[in-house]
Amino acid sequence: MRKTIPAVTTAGLALALAACGGGSSTPAASPAASGGSSAAAAAAKTLEGVTVEVAAKWTGAEQENFQQVLKAFEAKTGAKVTYASTGEDTGAYLGPRIQGGNPPDIAILPQPGLVGQYADQKALKPLTPEVLAQIDQNYTPYWKELGSAGGQSYGVLVKAAHKSLIWYRDQAFQDAGAQPPATWDDLIKTAQTVADSGTPPFSLCGASGWTLTDLFENVYLSTAGPENYTKLSKHEIPWTDPSVTTALEKIAQLVGKKEFLLGGSAGALQTDFPTCVTQVYGQDKSAMVIEADFVGVTAEQSGAKLGEEAKYFPFPKAGDTAPVVLGGDIAVALKDSKGAMALLEFLASKEGGEVWAKLPGYLSPNRNVSPDNYPDELTKKLAETIIAAGETVRYDMSDLAPSAFGGTDGKAEWKHLQDFVRDPSDIKGIQAKLEADAKKAWK
Repeated sequence: MRKTIPAVTTAGLALALAACGGGSSTPAASPAASGGSSAAAAAAKTLEGVTVEVAAKWTGAEQENFQQVLKAFEAKTGAKVTYASTGEDTGAYLGPRIQGGNPPDIAILPQPGLVGQYADQKALKPLTPEVLAQIDQNYTPYWKELGSAGGQSYGVLVKAAHKSLIWYRDQAFQDAGAQPPATWDDLIKTAQTVADSGTPPFSLCGASGWTLTDLFENVYLSTAGPENYTKLSKHEIPWTDPSVTTALEKIAQLVGKKEFLLGGSAGALQTDFPTCVTQVYGQDKSAMVIEADFVGVTAEQSGAKLGEEAKYFPFPKAGDTAPVVLGGDIAVALKDSKGAMALLEFLASKEGGEVWAKLPGYLSPNRNVSPDNYPDELTKKLAETIIAAGETVRYDMSDLAPSAFGGTDGKAEWKHLQDFVRDPSDIKGIQAKLEADAKKAWK
């Protein structure tokens, strides 16, 4: 997943859909609606006089919507919540405050790797039984593990980005007589059909290395399965494993045909995100772009109406598993306070998730938040795929890796996958380089 993306990343599809659907925002849930009857809400106000500070990277519309969730918590508990924006570099903001002994009560981390980092620094507070009860009730065991370190649970995954999508320009498909594919083999056939019609099938965002890790992760999850995905994300199996070979062989079917890529491999490696999106929508140079729900924002900015000219299909199965890869944000407590734990309990609950889901720009990893809460049909469908995938959903692998391996421009995984796009013929050589860098990063 990209590391320094502004609010578009988590605002994503629903924000754009709200704009093109004629409603700039959705009204916040009233205290009665979010907290039950007024009598029940009054009875629940056990935090009168308590102040809770929350720090997150969100600004603009994302911040405003999150603050509506915080208002629902305030109405239910009587607490007062203040918000601080960390900016894009969450670590740079939190580091001095932790060292100075003045951290916020709650921090929302953009990468699970930071949970382990701050746990090692003894900066995090273990979740209380009440918070854990909400997690056990509303999340799969995988998400609980994701917020844990050293056998201790610290975090709640509160917001998701859906990364298993391929967006297409409807007119290009109509001109080629193509249909959205359901399997990888069908995708390759569809790409050939589109190429034969005179339009390059894919605008590949190869200059932004994180997009190539997203492509790999979807193919690998589908071909190797969720258990191997988890093992590779922890470097419990090597990058020279045959399961990695299989995934790269699949990807080579796509990147190995120059007519499949706008500008060939050289052009793909010079195209960043979001330029790859504008090449599909607005410039009409290509038919498809492989990326997450946040593509919808750029597509709309390029003049394409979502659900009409800008459409998507689920990332096709390349193996036995229909891949669902998520990015997301994890809330942790940096102070051992009643207010901090109460807010984490609320964010982990079905109630808190449903308040948030009614607002634009949100996808919940909470399996008990009904898709009916979302304000538009396409976001409902994304939520349904998350729920349907159940135990096979996995988190963005590159964000689980040490940043030296999975998150550094021009180095390690990003560089080697770019080299693979440049020349997909030497799969074993690429695997050897990936493994060499992985060994260094996981020392």
